[in-house]
Amino acid sequence: MSSNLKVVIIVAMDKHNGIGKDNDLMWDLPEDMKFFKTTTLDNIVVMGRKNYESIPEKYRPLPNRENVVLTRNKSFKAPDCKVFHAFDDILNHYSNEEDKTMFIIGGGEIYKLALEMDLVDEMYITHINSSYDADTFFPEINLKDWRRKKITTHPADAKHNVGFEIWKYEILTSYQS
Repeated sequence: MSSNLKVVIIVAMDKHNGIGKDNDLMWDLPEDMKFFKTTTLDNIVVMGRKNYESIPEKYRPLPNRENVVLTRNKSFKAPDCKVFHAFDDILNHYSNEEDKTMFIIGGGEIYKLALEMDLVDEMYITHINSSYDADTFFPEINLKDWRRKKITTHPADAKHNVGFEIWKYEILTSYQS
């Protein structure tokens, strides 16, 4: 891709790369949600249809962000969102975007697609110190391809029944042209 658009994955996962169950989050971590919100604010968020539908209606579209939904369903409509049917169409639409970052916010298939297409420059991954009975997982990645830096550690407390760490990953090798 020959543009200045930065593409970043943002995701929270359990110890086994679990990211969801029954099209829903499996944890309630207010500080992680706050990190997600402040990180993605005033940028572009790209999500799959199922992920979009999992967001409680009162929060859709995510406020103060450009919401993009990727779906194979040609008749799908999402109020105040841009709907695309191919990742390439999203990339073409935003090819001249230089001021905003494109955040891939899920779900599993969208993460997999972005990684397979070698689009991802960075990742923010919240590693949750627990295991859940997930039915949706983040794809396996080769950590040798990424430089990582811890952003924060949050212990379990009155508002968070489990501890977590947020890490930033930056791609070391790129095959992008």
